[in-house]
Amino acid sequence: MRAVTIAGFGGPEVLTWERVARPEPLATEVLVRVHAAGVNPVDWKTRAGRGMAGLQKLPLILGWDVSGVVEEVGFGVTTLAPGDEVYAMPWFPRPAGAYAEFVTAPSRHFARKPASLGHVEAAALPLAALTAWQALVDTADVRPGQRVLVHAAAGGVGHLAVQFAKHLGAEVVATASEPRHAWLKELGADLTVDYTRQRFEEATGEVDVVIDLVGAADRTDERSVAVVRPGGLVVSIPGGVSDRLAAAAGRAGVRTSPFLVEPDSTALTTIAGLVDSGAVRVEVADTFPLARAADAHRSGESDRTRGKLVLTVVD
Repeated sequence: MRAVTIAGFGGPEVLTWERVARPEPLATEVLVRVHAAGVNPVDWKTRAGRGMAGLQKLPLILGWDVSGVVEEVGFGVTTLAPGDEVYAMPWFPRPAGAYAEFVTAPSRHFARKPASLGHVEAAALPLAALTAWQALVDTADVRPGQRVLVHAAAGGVGHLAVQFAKHLGAEVVATASEPRHAWLKELGADLTVDYTRQRFEEATGEVDVVIDLVGAADRTDERSVAVVRPGGLVVSIPGGVSDRLAAAAGRAGVRTSPFLVEPDSTALTTIAGLVDSGAVRVEVADTFPLARAADAHRSGESDRTRGKLVLTVVD
């Protein structure tokens, strides 16, 4: 099969288009023909030697977001069959090899893709949607009437977190540059704050939960503590809970939680239902052929993307 591999960590130029052995499904696994693969910040961070690089072995096929069609099932698989259209974030944070024509993974890492979406849109969902869903539902236990602040709300995870928080009955505050505000309000944000023009803590008011997708940059994580009610929660996603953040939260009586997304086919099934009902939509900023994965990384690293980038594998 054809795949994009890296033999060493570095810039986008280390992504190489080549022919590699096709994987074979083991017992309880499925072989999926990849139609599209989502691109996430963890991809280019790992490529550069950060992100999940410490958990990988070289040479490596990057990527965790997959949408495609089941080609073959291993012994014991009863939930899926050849021809089923599926989407998933398999194996994370171990390598999944999504930048390729085929992937294998346990069948229960996959869910049937939203029927209303094509493979490109479906491939944009798994990692970002699961991050937002698990942070809001499983970690923060967001309830109706609470106020939720989402930082970097126009990004892949952020724009889905805004919609999920609204679906859960929360009042949603979103930080993003002003050109994104009208779109975020369409998605459900009740209040938008342009972090480039004012300090967000001067505009948000008190909140119950912060979904921090920025982290240490400009001390966003630590500054978020100032807007959280005593007993509230800061979910720190990019870099975990630093000693600095923990100390600030402790002084303010605010809880903190690190976070790392996990494969979750049950949540993906729920998310597919929300998408098919029209309650949630995913934004695809741009697509690139798989062979141009390096260009997709360059685009993503520019930090100007609204929503998600996707690699197309099957036309």
